[in-house]
Amino acid sequence: MDRGQIHYELFVRRQPASGWVLDLAGEDRTRIVESAEDLLAQGLVAAVKVTKEVLDPETREFRSVTILSKGAPDRGKSRKVIEQRDPLCVSPQDLYSGHARERIGRLLDGWLARHRVTPFELMHRADLIERLDASGVELQHAIQKISVPEAQARGVVVHEIIRTFQSLVERTVQRVLKDDRRGAYPDLRKEGVAAAVQRLWSEPERAYLIGGGIARHIGSADGWLEKVNRLLDIADEAAGDPQVASVVMPVIEQPLAEILGGRNGLSNMLGGDLDPGDTLAAITRLAGASAVEALIRLDPRVAQIMPALSGPAERLARWLEGPQFDMVRVALANRVLRELVGPRRLKPGDPEGEIRTLRGLAMALTAADGQVLSMEDIHGAFAIRSGMLVASDFVEALLGHDRSAREEVELLIHLAENVTGGANKRQASRWLSANITGLKFEREFRDGAETPPARLAVLATLQKAVARVGFAQEDCGLLQARLGEIGGLIEADSRLVTLLARAQAPVVHRLDLLLRLAVGEAAPLGPAADRARAEALKLLKAPDLRAEMTRSPETAVRVKGLLKHAGLAA
Repeated sequence: MDRGQIHYELFVRRQPASGWVLDLAGEDRTRIVESAEDLLAQGLVAAVKVTKEVLDPETREFRSVTILSKGAPDRGKSRKVIEQRDPLCVSPQDLYSGHARERIGRLLDGWLARHRVTPFELMHRADLIERLDASGVELQHAIQKISVPEAQARGVVVHEIIRTFQSLVERTVQRVLKDDRRGAYPDLRKEGVAAAVQRLWSEPERAYLIGGGIARHIGSADGWLEKVNRLLDIADEAAGDPQVASVVMPVIEQPLAEILGGRNGLSNMLGGDLDPGDTLAAITRLAGASAVEALIRLDPRVAQIMPALSGPAERLARWLEGPQFDMVRVALANRVLRELVGPRRLKPGDPEGEIRTLRGLAMALTAADGQVLSMEDIHGAFAIRSGMLVASDFVEALLGHDRSAREEVELLIHLAENVTGGANKRQASRWLSANITGLKFEREFRDGAETPPARLAVLATLQKAVARVGFAQEDCGLLQARLGEIGGLIEADSRLVTLLARAQAPVVHRLDLLLRLAVGEAAPLGPAADRARAEALKLLKAPDLRAEMTRSPETAVRVKGLLKHAGLAA
């Protein structure tokens, strides 16, 4: 079947109760799915749905198959209400808004990536516009992809929307070409930023003209890294004059935000050899600025997962500590959110490293509350990521094949400590229960090479660790009870309590050992602890203990301290 007979459509619901609206259509499945994930991650829509449309050669009708559906559940079909019939963009100036540039970036993503330019540069540079126009199909396909959902949303004919957008594009192209020919854009290398702003101060569109000068200035840069450096050079030059800064800074942050919002530009600035987890940590360090740096100095766990910033990244981090570049912060925050809720593993091949990275990221993002993400976004994102951590593929990779039963349980407890959300905690408790109730775990502890007291002490430690995880009370109780049962079997096999009670040792020493078993320090709470408690109560009535306490006041004080610790003191 020809590729032209298959396409993909992205439907969105803006609000949980609203109906489905076609947002984007195209033949690139990966791009359509990524657009859906991005819209949902950024909170721009309540739900997304991607369908695969296949043309039946016999009936000439399209068969629809849903390949992705996420977000708020569909509450049923609602009557379609057409709120507005006019296109959102009606003049060339409208295409320079943040929303329009973001849509242009999505529609022309492939072309922009191949030429290593941003939507901001395309909208200000005549050479890029001529190159795009000469490509033939790129621009026409972009217009068609945006026209279909626009026409459906406004209840008008698709060809009418296409003609509207074609006219808008032609007027915008002619405007940029005309301004370029008449030399309206300043040459910042010859004139300087401050002089250009002073000369254009009375121009009603001075921001647009300064933007053209900045786009031309970074156009000759060799790669994303040099573009960022040149933009920051302009920012440094403008910072000394408040009047110049008021014009230049809002313009500079537009291409900066686009570069840092894209995968290639940001990766190039942070270092192309970073894995997704290191990249996410570096973005957090970049956006969190002073709050994250302070946490790095205080907590070695955070310092361990944070890559160092250098070059343009270090320069930009200093700028982000101030009030400028809010748009850049938003771009970085959106990137952090997309990566956290996205499907990619942060540490491919290193599940333990992924847990460490996520723990450090949670601490850093919380410390930088409001600078990168709000607490609500942080909790929501980590709840989604936690769902991936308790999925079967991740757990299997974490446990591996050559670990002992004890090591597996310790890893699962560590995993459970680092997931959030009630459903994810419940799933983690199921994984842990499957291991603790398994025959492998029981055999390893009952037949282990270590001494019975050592094995009982390990079970006691595991039991306390389970209590700290934050499981639901019923799940925690079942897990602790099972550990207590295994401890009881070990004690019964070794008759440890009986041997301690009858050992040839001072009675106070025997009482101390039994009470440590009874309170869950040297053995898990359960049958073994109960038997130790019963024997300890018998020792308290022994004549030799009473006689020793009478002869030695120090012994009496020690015994009372032991009883108080065990909760047996009156």
